[in-house]
Amino acid sequence: MTPIRRRASRVVLLDPEDRILLLHGFEPADPSATWWFTPGGGVEEGESLEAAARREVAEETGITDLTLGPVLWQRTACFDFDGSRWEQDEWYHLGRTGTVGFDTSGQTDLERRSVTSLRWWTCEELLRTRETVYPIRLAGLLRTLLDEGPPPSPVSLGAERD
Repeated sequence: MTPIRRRASRVVLLDPEDRILLLHGFEPADPSATWWFTPGGGVEEGESLEAAARREVAEETGITDLTLGPVLWQRTACFDFDGSRWEQDEWYHLGRTGTVGFDTSGQTDLERRSVTSLRWWTCEELLRTRETVYPIRLAGLLRTLLDEGPPPSPVSLGAERD
């Protein structure tokens, strides 16, 4: 199967307590295959990474009072999802918000079919979990971010393939 290539803008969204927001998703064809991931998604034609990040957070969470910071990390993710093979170049922005409640009414049909919940996680909870979280080193990356602040330039996380 020929992979679908796209650019994606993701957000490491932190609340005032430095908790990170993650969405719990699953493969529509196999609901037993689940994982946690950051808000974000595909960059539309003519859209900047920043505009895509803001749009995706608003669609997926209802959060619009978002302060968007620098790009922290970049990775290429290769995965099967909803009957297609994806090859996705992802940029992870730092985001801050004072809003901790969610409104998922703006989610797309696919998001409604493949996202079960949203949750704020502490770094310690992420470090302890045995659940699948993407990017795969998120707990350690978040710990470094909270301890040292944003990197001077985006850190390459390389390629992650499932």
